[in-house]
Amino acid sequence: MPRFDYSLDYAHLDLRAHPELYRVGVGEQGVLLVQPYKSELLPHWRFATPEAARQSSETLYAMFLAYLRAGDFVGADMARKFLQMGFTRSRRYANHKGGKKYAGPVPEDKRGQSGAHGRPELPRTPEDPVKAESARIFKAKWDEAEANEEYARLKKEHKARYG
Repeated sequence: MPRFDYSLDYAHLDLRAHPELYRVGVGEQGVLLVQPYKSELLPHWRFATPEAARQSSETLYAMFLAYLRAGDFVGADMARKFLQMGFTRSRRYANHKGGKKYAGPVPEDKRGQSGAHGRPELPRTPEDPVKAESARIFKAKWDEAEANEEYARLKKEHKARYG
């Protein structure tokens, strides 16, 4: 699968106008870069409490469905990535008090990219049940998005057309 292209100038690109430049990549790659979707989705992304996670995941999933209805695969995929990120960040905070998973700063040339980048993982703390519940809420909506047949069809078409 083609990797997400971090070399593009996302701050000045409108991927709704240029979906041919979008690559799905792996996992959450590009979730905080791709405009205008980042600006549309990020204000609704919350996971601090199960109530916030429930409202957030429902709003993001509704946006996912709206993008699908509009035939906007990039928007739908970005909404799916925000749902996935709700799960992964909730799990990170459930497993690591304060949410810090790796020791040391992210290397300058890796900022904005996920991963350890050679840093050791910090030991896990006792699970935070509140964040674990937030993770379960996001996981259910993320699974719904992944199982959506229209999403799968548009994803397949996008990859066939653009790589």
